[in-house]
Parts: sequence; C-alpha cells; structure tokens
Amino acid sequence: METDQLRLMCVHAHPDDESSKGAATMARYAAEGVDVLVVTLTDGSRGSVLNPAMDRPEVVDNITEIRAAEMEKARHILGVRQVFMGWVDSGLPEGDPLPPLPEGCFAVGDLEEQTRELVAVVRRERPHVMTTYDENGGYPHPDHIRCHQVAMAAFEAAGDPDRFPDVGEPWQPLKLYYNHTFHKDRLVALHEAMTGRGIESPYGEWLENWVDKPEDAERLTTRVPCSEYFPTRDQALIAHATQVDPTGRWFTCPIDLQQSVWPTEDFQLARSLVDTDLPEDDLFAGIRTKVAT
Repeated sequence: METDQLRLMCVHAHPDDESSKGAATMARYAAEGVDVLVVTLTDGSRGSVLNPAMDRPEVVDNITEIRAAEMEKARHILGVRQVFMGWVDSGLPEGDPLPPLPEGCFAVGDLEEQTRELVAVVRRERPHVMTTYDENGGYPHPDHIRCHQVAMAAFEAAGDPDRFPDVGEPWQPLKLYYNHTFHKDRLVALHEAMTGRGIESPYGEWLENWVDKPEDAERLTTRVPCSEYFPTRDQALIAHATQVDPTGRWFTCPIDLQQSVWPTEDFQLARSLVDTDLPEDDLFAGIRTKVAT
C-alpha cells in the first residue's frame, strides 16, 4: 500500500457536529500521529444561535463567518485538519406540515454532483477510514441524512476508475463507520450513575420516551477508548459558542463520572474491505498491519 501514515476522514454536516460526535476519538488518533481530517459539508448559515449569551444582532447577521471561525478554533483544539465543502445549510424545518426546504440548499442539491465533489476530496486525501452518520442521520435533520447519502456514495465511488475519472486517481477507503453517540446503553449508564451520585440527569425524559427498535440491537460494533480526551472534546464543543451553552445540560455530567462509567466513543462498522473481528476497539483494526508507518 502506497502510504506512510494512517489517515482518518470524518464527514460531518455542520460546523460543531465534529465536536459532538467522535471528537475525543479524533483527538486521540491525532495525538497518536494519525492524520485526521474533518470534512464539513455545509456552511452552517442557517444554524440558530443556541447559546443565549451569543444571541446578539451582530452575531445573527454574521453567523456564517462566525461559525467558520468557531470551527477553526475547535479544529486546533482537537489537533485535526478541516475543509469546508461550502454547500448551503438547509436549516431544520419546523411545523406541521413541514415547510419545503429552501431552494439551493444542500439537502435538495444534486446528489451525483455532491458525490463527485466529495470523491475528489477522498482521492486527494486518501483516507483509510471514513466516518459519517447512519441512514437516519443520527437524528432526522435533512443535512445529516444527505450527509449520510453523500458519504456512502463517495465511499463506494472513490475507488472505481469508471466513476468521475476527471477528479483524481482512484482511492478506495478500507472501512466506513457510523457515529453512534446517543444510544440507549450509554444514556442509561450515565443516567443511573448521575442519579446514584445525587445529580439531576438530563437524560431521564429522553429515556422515558425512548422507542426501542430491533435494528438498533446490532449497531454498536466498535468502542474506542478515549476518555483521556473527554476534556479536549468539551473544549472543542464550547469553542462553537453560537451553538453550545457552556452552562447547558450537556455539561452537567461530570467528566470523571463519564470516564469511569462509559470511557469510550462508539461506532457502527458499516463497510469493511478488510478482515476484522467484532467487537472492535480500534477504527484501524485490520488496517494497521497493511500500512507502513
């Protein structure tokens, strides 16, 4: 294999998604010398200001530029590289019935052209492993669902010399994972640990309304130990100041409790072109011996 370094490409919908989904894993691999690249598909231009301290006219009026600056700060904290694809944020439609998505936004764009552009990045960067969201987008935001569709299509097409021959030499990533962050087992463990310590849990109502689905039982295949980097993850998330309230409920679970109760970030192996034994504890399982480091 023509390479001298392990490479990981994490494909996300918006600036801030990389810091809430797999961030400690990325920070760990980057610290170990893996080349980690975040590919952010949209510009974040329709993101609401979710931190009351940042809800000011000058922020709202310049949200795209501010979110790009937040992304730059977060990527430095994580120790990763990052590129924007530049597609226009679709926003999260609300109402019943839901309104149509805005004309020209990412989620209603040409999937074939979007795939072509991401294939060009894959062929240029030559990742061994890619991560993205599952078929539901992790949650049903239209940009997350389209992110899944584009990432999957690019994974399949990048190594095929007959697909998009004008955008670089073919390169086939060897594995693709879905981020699997907010799954029931993890939330139950954190909820019980918090209530056991006398801390109000933010997960109670979520779990009360949880609907178990048979297909979810086999999703968790890979748990990457990365608890040492949970503080780094939180620092990167807080860097997205328009999107994250540092006094909000996502920071009520103490780091030491998280590290002791659930010290991993979790993934679902969706595609693999190498032999590997499940469950795994490494996104590069089955690949390391093939790569000359």
